[in-house]
Amino acid sequence: MEKKNLFGKCPYLTSQKVLSGKWSMYIMHLLSDGPVRFNELQRKMPEEMTHTTLSRQLKTLEDEGLIVRTEYRQIPPKVEYRLSEIGEKFKIVLSSLEIWGNEYIEYLNSKK
Repeated sequence: MEKKNLFGKCPYLTSQKVLSGKWSMYIMHLLSDGPVRFNELQRKMPEEMTHTTLSRQLKTLEDEGLIVRTEYRQIPPKVEYRLSEIGEKFKIVLSSLEIWGNEYIEYLNSKK
């Protein structure tokens, strides 16, 4: 049986593929209030997030069209990241995930 490539055809598999990075949704959440500089993003990330991992994840999100990188030519260099137009449309999903996540946290706490 031939496997089908459903990327770009199935909304669930397309979304899953685009957001497959471990930190992608959290980064999108951090950018949902407006542009953020790289060092500020890194300070807000969990301790296990390395500079290289954050750079790689931001590059992937930029390649997927979900965020925009703006480099200001000044000294010291300044780079900001923000949600793209299609990334802004993901904010409603983030809001729904926050609601569900809080409900799930309550569920977990009730099981203790």
